[in-house]
Amino acid sequence: MSTFKTKDGTAIFYKDWGKGRPVVFSHGWPLSADAWDAQMLFLVQHGYRVIAHDRRGHGRSDQPGTGNDMDTYADDLAALVEHLDLRNATFVGHSTGGGEVAHYLGRHGTKRAAQAVLIGAVPPVMLKSDKNPGGLPIGVFDEIRANVAANRSQFYQDLAVPFYGYNRPNAKKSQGVIDAFWAQGMWGSHLGQYLCVKEFSEVDYTEDLKKIDVPTLVLHGDDDQIVPIDDSGKLTAQIVKNATLKIYPGGAHGMCTVEADKVNADLLEFLKQAS
Repeated sequence: MSTFKTKDGTAIFYKDWGKGRPVVFSHGWPLSADAWDAQMLFLVQHGYRVIAHDRRGHGRSDQPGTGNDMDTYADDLAALVEHLDLRNATFVGHSTGGGEVAHYLGRHGTKRAAQAVLIGAVPPVMLKSDKNPGGLPIGVFDEIRANVAANRSQFYQDLAVPFYGYNRPNAKKSQGVIDAFWAQGMWGSHLGQYLCVKEFSEVDYTEDLKKIDVPTLVLHGDDDQIVPIDDSGKLTAQIVKNATLKIYPGGAHGMCTVEADKVNADLLEFLKQAS
């Protein structure tokens, strides 16, 4: 397996396929780099170099008791980029990975970036507050933590259903997709995944979004049951200076899997716009 060590000694697993201009993927919670397989297989066949890592505490990366916070996640991504000396890259983040991409660009700058793509992403901030009245109440995230603590195996089986929109009328449910979601979740650290809930729910990425100065594509489903579009994708597209919002009618949170062909085509079209 390909791994590198961060400055605190954490081993981060990553995939690195192909040659050409790099596309760097950051996955959602509680998944791993494997969540991007459909996009990576497609883009490597179209001449791009595709890289995806397992966030610390997730997948095949180490499971440290420290550093399970968005600052460190962003620093780990920066370390990967520097380890591989990536330049003129497109950074693609889904869900929590969208927060990671935004925070990486806000914290480390865009000197190595040509573009950004945020898919069903958590920014600007998910938690309801006086400044964010359209957000979700803290009780929603407390319940997630309680379920992760009590029986994450069953919780991940159950969560996969609305994640992919399989609870909607006429949805074509795939047990294989549900099993893959469960398996990716169970590979990760119980502690790391529990602590990550705070990072995708309470961290405010507004200032990071303001610092993004590269062309940005925002893809979001209008039936996203995990990260509702009105308080995420639509607001992000207003904050990022050079953003294009594309809404998927009836789209679920797991659109990269259940609408992979459509997502792949949109990514390829956007990638071709970069020099």
